[in-house]
Amino acid sequence: MFPDVSAFHRWFAQRLDAEAYRVATVPLHRLEGWSTEPDSGDLVHRSGRFYSVRGLSVTQSGRQVENWQQPIIVQPEHGILGILVKEFHGIPHCLLQAKMEPGNVNLVQLSPTVQATKSNYTRVHGGRAVPYLEHFIAPRRGQVLFDALQSEQASWFLAKRNRNMIIRTDEDIPVLDGFCWLTFQQIGDLLRVDDLVNMDTRTVLSGAVALRPPAGPASDDGFAAALAASWQPSGRPLHSTTELLSWFTEIKAGATLTRRLMPLSEVAGWSAGDGVIAHDEGRHFTVLGVSVEAPGREVAGWSQPMFAPRSQGVIAFLARRVAGVLHLLVQARTETGALDRIEMGPTVQCQPADYAASQPGRPELLDQVLTARPDQIRFDVVLSEEGGRFHHARSRYTLVEVDESAPLRVPRNFAWVTVRQLTDFVRFGSHLNVEARSLLALIGFLPDDQVPAPPSGRLVASGG
Repeated sequence: MFPDVSAFHRWFAQRLDAEAYRVATVPLHRLEGWSTEPDSGDLVHRSGRFYSVRGLSVTQSGRQVENWQQPIIVQPEHGILGILVKEFHGIPHCLLQAKMEPGNVNLVQLSPTVQATKSNYTRVHGGRAVPYLEHFIAPRRGQVLFDALQSEQASWFLAKRNRNMIIRTDEDIPVLDGFCWLTFQQIGDLLRVDDLVNMDTRTVLSGAVALRPPAGPASDDGFAAALAASWQPSGRPLHSTTELLSWFTEIKAGATLTRRLMPLSEVAGWSAGDGVIAHDEGRHFTVLGVSVEAPGREVAGWSQPMFAPRSQGVIAFLARRVAGVLHLLVQARTETGALDRIEMGPTVQCQPADYAASQPGRPELLDQVLTARPDQIRFDVVLSEEGGRFHHARSRYTLVEVDESAPLRVPRNFAWVTVRQLTDFVRFGSHLNVEARSLLALIGFLPDDQVPAPPSGRLVASGG
């Protein structure tokens, strides 16, 4: 436990100095333990486990660009992302770890108590056991506060889901090297630091927002009150939850996207050369290889392919007050690899460099985010995406409040929702995508000394 955030930063700096990590890019054909299938060109691991890189053909997407082909990561097994919570002197603390991931731009970031694929926690790699796993595998001890299968980046994964869990314990928990207890308020402060709290922690924390009612930073313009009202069950939403679920179901029922796996070597618009697979126009992402040395991990060294975005992303919610209640503009977004093809996503989610002003498929409302006035921006932070599969994938996460003159009538695939409604949706899989869940965690853990305590001052189960 740390008395303040400064003490954490001193501890974290020591963690960075304690291990000799090394990540080097290597040609795909030189990856140890990986091979290219001769008939398809697919990248596969010799164990037949972990994941593979294959080709995907998409047609009738329902987007401005209807058809395309691309490499995709196929990882059918479910992993576990779990946070252990315990109260000390009546204050809930989360057990997090300083974890190295080869794709992190700064290598080490704050991850959940457990962050492991099934191949990892069943020790296919032959390495050490995953610490604290026993708290998340049945039969487990402790109280389940949150438990849901959630999607990951569906632009790059095919039907990938992980089990997001929050478990409360009253046991004496030994704190292993590299792990630490942090309060929700401290985590809220750390979420505002670029590239510090990793994606896996953020998605699990989205399930904890209901455990800690959010309030905005102190301000004299009414934003904090509007955000607090947005969390309340009596928050007077523009649309009832039943209406929103009907809207969402109708769009999902009308989805036309068709996809099929295809040989990686036959994917149109992409070419292999110089040890990588890259888009012919230099857009989107590149498939590259890395060799890793990580003494503190379950396995001290390995090689793997990764996806490396060609530019930084922008992930944003537009927010608007409606009768004093803050509403967020979500979109029912066609997701390339999502299990249900449609999930609720942020207002804007893209790599702007891929869409020039005249480029087909330029996302709606992107320019409204990019040209927002400073006084409209409620938070703005650059965070890393999943560092186990994506190399230096970073996005600007921001909340932009628009004037109350902004129209309430929006295109068919958009809807205004309250924070409370999002916390209800996050309890179930295949509703909010991982980008929206990251933004929800950022909203729910805005630093504020006046955040009200949960009922009775203790954590309560949120369902799921």
